[in-house]
Amino acid sequence: MALPWRAFSQRATAAAIGTAFLRCPEAGTTTPHRDAVTQSRPTGLTRAFSGRLARCLVNAFQAEHTAAAPIASPELHHLTTPLRSRARESGDAERMNLWAGQAHELARAMPAGQLVIELARDATVALDRAAHRLA
Repeated sequence: MALPWRAFSQRATAAAIGTAFLRCPEAGTTTPHRDAVTQSRPTGLTRAFSGRLARCLVNAFQAEHTAAAPIASPELHHLTTPLRSRARESGDAERMNLWAGQAHELARAMPAGQLVIELARDATVALDRAAHRLA
């Protein structure tokens, strides 16, 4: 999973990699969310679920309510909690928050510990390659 290291090669000072963990068994992600992460679908920024700007996979709720969503956290979060809970219980991926980053399709199903090991190994390889280029 080389994506975070590409961000650093573009002079980023940080990279959020939470999406990489969404398919890990320890994540507690719902089945519809895990399935949606594997699909080729766009992401978008929205306040529709919580009142705070966050990136998620575009679904019906996000598409219908983003334009009118107020900056109202935590009030909007509390207002949408029953809707999101029912969506999770019924497996309705079109009404739940599907938080995910732009590289969501790179997420793999594996234990979180193994993912951390692979990310660390990838970072080491990327740093070694960069060091050799500079030498």
